[in-house]
Amino acid sequence: MGRFQCGSGPEAGGNVRGMIPSYELNDGTTLPAIGFGTYPLRGADGVESLISALHTGYRLIDSAVNYENEGAVGEAVRRSGVPREEIVITSKLPGRHHGYADATAAVRESAYRLGVEQIDLYLIHWPNPITGRYVEAWQALVDAQSAGVLRTIGVSNFLPEHLDAIIAATGVTPAVNQVELHPYFPQVAQRASHAELGVRTESWSPLGRAGEVFADPVITAIASAHGRTPSQVVLRWQVQLGSVPLPKAASAERQAENLAVFDFELADDEVAAITALGRPDGRLFGADPASHEEM
Repeated sequence: MGRFQCGSGPEAGGNVRGMIPSYELNDGTTLPAIGFGTYPLRGADGVESLISALHTGYRLIDSAVNYENEGAVGEAVRRSGVPREEIVITSKLPGRHHGYADATAAVRESAYRLGVEQIDLYLIHWPNPITGRYVEAWQALVDAQSAGVLRTIGVSNFLPEHLDAIIAATGVTPAVNQVELHPYFPQVAQRASHAELGVRTESWSPLGRAGEVFADPVITAIASAHGRTPSQVVLRWQVQLGSVPLPKAASAERQAENLAVFDFELADDEVAAITALGRPDGRLFGADPASHEEM
């Protein structure tokens, strides 16, 4: 698994103390230990929120073709004044473009919309196993990486059997798998599979249904013990699991709060207590990657 190391990110100011650590991925590139989710930020307001996030200290920005905001992400990066080489821009391939030729063209279009020559991290958004062309899509990403259009490649919402299929077909292991992961859906078996393969876990919706999670007695008790907010406790739990959470927040205050999680530590029993909150029905909207199709 990649090393957890001190990153080169700047002081973020406000509640944020210290630099954001980073992980070394299986392809030798690095990834900040926390990122900024951009759905559903779009248009002028989205650009302003994204600029705020970059000024607060975020250096990993998570977008997707289906978020319809790659243009806003690119504009924010250009207007932020943050050096381009410090920012890891992510986008994702939708299911309607899983065919090899379509995927190849879609990757180029994403780069054009973002206004970059190379996309730092590109993922297949969902495996869409009923359609069954995700291996073809992965080969397109492998070839786009070889061509220099993509720096690092990975997947999203892939189950262990989907990971096994693309690795067997191409010999290339994804650097990242971005999955739903929060206290009510801690993905214990999935994370174990990632650890075995050397795949870094990213967490979408890392706070789950925030209103419910933040009121959970386990979370509130741990937050009180550390003098932290429930959001910070959950994100620190994510960090200590070795996952990369991608919280979204429109306000600068909340953005800073979510980033201030590297100057305290949860005890092992606290991490275990949060993980134990997992529920059989913990998914947010019932999208099982074994059958879900997102075009």
